[in-house]
Amino acid sequence: MQTKIVAQPQQTAAVPRTPHNLIVEDRRTMTVTGVTRIVSYDENGATLETQQGTLMVGGKELQVSELSIQTGELKIYGQIDYLQYSDTRQNSGGFFKRLVR
Repeated sequence: MQTKIVAQPQQTAAVPRTPHNLIVEDRRTMTVTGVTRIVSYDENGATLETQQGTLMVGGKELQVSELSIQTGELKIYGQIDYLQYSDTRQNSGGFFKRLVR
C-alpha cells in the first residue's frame, strides 16, 4: 500500500481575509464586516481600514461598539450621513525617497 503525502499551504500570521459587507439600517445602525483596523473615530466620524480599502463614515452622535477581532465585524450607532471609500495607498518609500524624486 502506497501512502500519498499532500502538502498543506502554510498559514501566515497575517489577518485572515474575511468578506467585506455593509448593512445600514434606517441610517441609525451600521454593521461592517472585513474591518482590519480602526484608524480613528469620534462622535462625528470614523475611519476604518477594510479588506476593500479605507472606509470613512460621517454623521452625528456616532458610537463605535462591538468590534470583533476574530471576525472583523464592527457596529456603529448614531445618525449616519455619508459613507466614502478610498483605496489604500502603498508606502512609497518614505520622506527621503519622495524628496529625491
